[in-house]
Amino acid sequence: MKILEHNSAPHPSPGRVAILDVSELLRPEAEFASKPVGHYRDYSTDEDDPIKKRVHQTYTEMHTYQTVDFVRGKHERWLKFNTFKATIFEALVRLNELVDESDPDVDIPNIVHAFQTAERIRQDYPNDDWFQLTGLIHDLGKVMVFYGEPQWAVVGDTFPVGCSWGPSIVYRHTSFEHNKDAKNPLYNSKYGIYSPNCGLDNIMMSWGHDEYLYQVLVHNKTTLPKQALHMIRYHSFYPWHTGGDYQHLCGSDDEQMKNWVKRFNKYDLYTKGSEIPDIEELMPYYQSLVDKYIPGVLEW
Repeated sequence: MKILEHNSAPHPSPGRVAILDVSELLRPEAEFASKPVGHYRDYSTDEDDPIKKRVHQTYTEMHTYQTVDFVRGKHERWLKFNTFKATIFEALVRLNELVDESDPDVDIPNIVHAFQTAERIRQDYPNDDWFQLTGLIHDLGKVMVFYGEPQWAVVGDTFPVGCSWGPSIVYRHTSFEHNKDAKNPLYNSKYGIYSPNCGLDNIMMSWGHDEYLYQVLVHNKTTLPKQALHMIRYHSFYPWHTGGDYQHLCGSDDEQMKNWVKRFNKYDLYTKGSEIPDIEELMPYYQSLVDKYIPGVLEW
């Protein structure tokens, strides 16, 4: 594959899948990072830096328009699964045309990031093919961009709607001022429309690629284990798994699942770099994993 040049629901049964020892998920930060780990996710603003300017604009639009009504509308629009039909790899190839406007660490097509993530997981966990496949497909929900969604409704960090915004949200103190939910007292209290410790599965998140892909996989009856689905559903929920916000909404199972999400995010974040995998050479191996866990044509 030629990489584009660029200038700027209940969980299904996990089946008979070998599950990693959770103690293995708590190792130190990634030794494979291509730059100091503190230099990732730099959201400082600089109008003279085109990438930082792009990122700030994307989050400003996201935080202005992601409201309870907006998210409900997207559920109605997308969770009928009648937009298009495609195999996993047909969807994945589309990411060769997408550069994530919310990401300050990369300016290359998203398909490269998919294979970077998967290959590093494969190197560290050669016997856990479901984990490798999760790394490959985790951003596939971004195909919504090719069916009319603006990037601010697809990419970037996610957060709950219907309650007060957590303090660790990117640009929290400057980008929500025009969000109409800020004027609704039902939506801007600590618990908002939720009850204490109701569990993340009962929270309505801002609309994006995480929730969409999770729902697509459940709808199409994937046999990926629930740990994989949780990684996919919450990998962009940085205010929770990294910022420590929203613990008051978490249920009894969420803390254990957070360990899986944090382990996945080590690979999602720190594999971003200039090393480009040989995608054409790798495709047959990953096609075999798709055939095992998510075969055939899916309804999207």
